[in-house]
Amino acid sequence: HTGARRGVIVDTSDGKRTHLEFSALGKTRLVRPQEEKYPVGPWLLALFVFVVCGSAIFQIIQSIRMGM
Repeated sequence: HTGARRGVIVDTSDGKRTHLEFSALGKTRLVRPQEEKYPVGPWLLALFVFVVCGSAIFQIIQSIRMGM
């Protein structure tokens, strides 16, 4: 018998939302929600930015050379 449960949602200092759950037995447990998942990983995003910025810089250099 676990008893009735009550909970509160607390915003922590690092900006994440934490759910504190209290049971009738006096135990407190910390329940963290699932981490926010991004559709792309940080390495894929960095590669995309590198390719886009690199091609833009290459295009600028090429247009300067053609102008001379």
